[in-house]
Amino acid sequence: MSFETLLVERDGAVAVVTVNRPKILNALNTQTIDELERALLELQQDDNVRAIVLTGAGEKSFVAGADINELAVLSPAQGQQHARRGQAVFNTIEHLGKPVIAAINGFALGGGCELAMACTLRIAADTARLGQPEINLGIIPGYAGSQRLPRLVGKGRALEILLTGDMVSAARAYEIGLVNAVVRPGELMTEAKRIAGALAAKAPLAARYIIDAVNHGLEMPFDDGQFLEASLFGLVASTDDMREGTKAFLEKRPAAWRGC
Repeated sequence: MSFETLLVERDGAVAVVTVNRPKILNALNTQTIDELERALLELQQDDNVRAIVLTGAGEKSFVAGADINELAVLSPAQGQQHARRGQAVFNTIEHLGKPVIAAINGFALGGGCELAMACTLRIAADTARLGQPEINLGIIPGYAGSQRLPRLVGKGRALEILLTGDMVSAARAYEIGLVNAVVRPGELMTEAKRIAGALAAKAPLAARYIIDAVNHGLEMPFDDGQFLEASLFGLVASTDDMREGTKAFLEKRPAAWRGC
């Protein structure tokens, strides 16, 4: 894969995608959004890749937000189209069917925070700062920040972050459930890759169905969510991986997952 705004590396079953615009703190422009979609869809189709780490280039920023030069000239119709496009790409990340881990190495603001929230898990350096400062520009989040944030941290905390536009420290983000872990900056990528490697070693179809069950079930009444879970359980029970996993457990050996 060849990109102008991203770096993509593979290390066994783990791929690392880096937003590579450090001079402007890895701000998201239309090209970067398009390339993120293309990169993630190609990795989704690569059976050798079972987990992905998403990060930003440099030490200052994961993604500092959307490119303000683009936002400032949008008409109302263009603004809606711009938001819907970003939402669609971030939905792709959320529903990729493979774990995507955000390694938050610095500022994750606006679109950057929204990007991190679309990932399966979030690991932050203790120097990272997260937030949705759109209100300070006279706008609101456009890449589903107003929707994912309350689902992660609750309505009250989400409204506080959205309405003040204040940045949240990594420690506070961990306290309220916005990130899953906080580590020292020098340990961030090692820890993110370690977690990605551990997830990549799990049964890939089961991982996909777990992600589906949580993402879709969260939006359903409880009884409907249970029905979805049972349906996905039935699907996974038809797979070679289920037979291999149960057999390996009974034989007290590691399972050899095939993803089928």
